[in-house]
Amino acid sequence: MERSLLARIMDFLVLAAFLGIAGFLAFFFTALSGGDRFYWWLIAVITVAAVLFVGIGIFAKVRERLLFKTAIGLLIASGLTVAGYEGFQYYEASIPVVSEQDFDLQAYKPFREGTKAKALERPASLSLKRDLPRLDGATALYPLYAAFAQAVYPKSDYDLYYSEVMANTTPDAYQNLIDGKVDIIFAAGPSDEQLEAAKEKGVELKLTPIGREAFVFFVNAANPVKGLTTEQIRDVYAGRITDWAEVGGKPGPIRAFQRPKNSGSQTMLEKIMGSEPPMPAPEEDIATGMGGIISKTADYKNYENAIGYSFLYFATEMVQNGNIRLLEIDGVMPDKDAIRNRTYPFAAEFYAVTAGSDNPNVGRFLEWIVSAEGQSLVEKTGYIPIADGK
Repeated sequence: MERSLLARIMDFLVLAAFLGIAGFLAFFFTALSGGDRFYWWLIAVITVAAVLFVGIGIFAKVRERLLFKTAIGLLIASGLTVAGYEGFQYYEASIPVVSEQDFDLQAYKPFREGTKAKALERPASLSLKRDLPRLDGATALYPLYAAFAQAVYPKSDYDLYYSEVMANTTPDAYQNLIDGKVDIIFAAGPSDEQLEAAKEKGVELKLTPIGREAFVFFVNAANPVKGLTTEQIRDVYAGRITDWAEVGGKPGPIRAFQRPKNSGSQTMLEKIMGSEPPMPAPEEDIATGMGGIISKTADYKNYENAIGYSFLYFATEMVQNGNIRLLEIDGVMPDKDAIRNRTYPFAAEFYAVTAGSDNPNVGRFLEWIVSAEGQSLVEKTGYIPIADGK
């Protein structure tokens, strides 16, 4: 005897509520554990499909055999979807990444046994025993100012994040300097936002040039494009040039990576762009400890259609990724000779930046850095001494 419509509705509501609660719990715990958004949506789709499946089974006159086959088909489709997603994730993970995690800064710590930080051939003319200037700076410049500290500071274990010789990246270093937590930072010139932050705090930033470096663009080594013009760089990062075929490459969309806001390299890109801001950067979702999702600027991932940028020393000495190739700019390859003679268009000074510290040794230390001894460490490390860049 066929059950009444009311009874079937009640059965559907009970089962739908059960499936909805189960789906919500699965969704919640997946999100809480930091699971990929893909699985969030998969759980939601499966939950909705299950509810629809139950509804069809209760209200429509469908053979049980057909329902069983449909359920098996849905399970197989879900399994294939997961397999395809995980396969793509594995492929993505196999593509080399250029980021600040590609190397170990510990290898450049001053006084560490076997340190990569360069050393003078004889003791430095300056030796500081107390009132050590607190140092911070850009990741790519840590090998240089670690060498300065090794030459002048007393032997000690200088922690990378909690000592007189730290490496907190350009944005954090500028903030630490503005807040008075450090005395000198080593970085590219400040961004407009960093200058404004200093002004609001009543702090005047003083930039002492200590060397020169090239700002470089790089692509996958398999990319046939050997170089771009300055105007083409601007057009790529403004979104006007979007396909490699437009600049002599193989047809395919250009994936233009960027660096985080207020980093030294991002500030350099913005200076190249002039009054025109770069287009929005590729982002990636990062799961936080409580399962939330934040978005951050994606690190350069070496797809065959990718383009990225950094500074020459970072890209060639610290990362040493053989899968990327530097681009010529306006027909000039970025190398030390081109930096010295200023034929490479994106060569610029980097600085020791101060903000009115009352530490009596800040001035002495800066004078030593621009002396022949300090500048010899600039050259030994792999940068161009400021005297050679004049």
